[in-house]
Amino acid sequence: MWTCAIGGCGTETDAAEDLLVHQATDHERHQCAVCGTVLPDGYFAIRHAFDEHSRAEYVRAYEADSADIRHREAVLEAIEETADIDAVVDRINGHTDEPPA
Repeated sequence: MWTCAIGGCGTETDAAEDLLVHQATDHERHQCAVCGTVLPDGYFAIRHAFDEHSRAEYVRAYEADSADIRHREAVLEAIEETADIDAVVDRINGHTDEPPA
């Protein structure tokens, strides 16, 4: 079971892919505090911050600490071990409305 943690949402899904589609389509977009890029909140915002910026930039921009970084790294790892990110992107971009059978 996967639970959305954006703003206390609490939506639960059986598949990680469904959670990522939910985060990208049912929540407001997030503006990166480091560079201003606007992107889906949740997984995609975390991945952007950690792929595009240093941990030091993240700590300064989000007033985070090492525990915050470890938590978000664990979230990324869990999702990336489970989810088919390419299929999620296709669903978000409208290539299919339904999860794969």
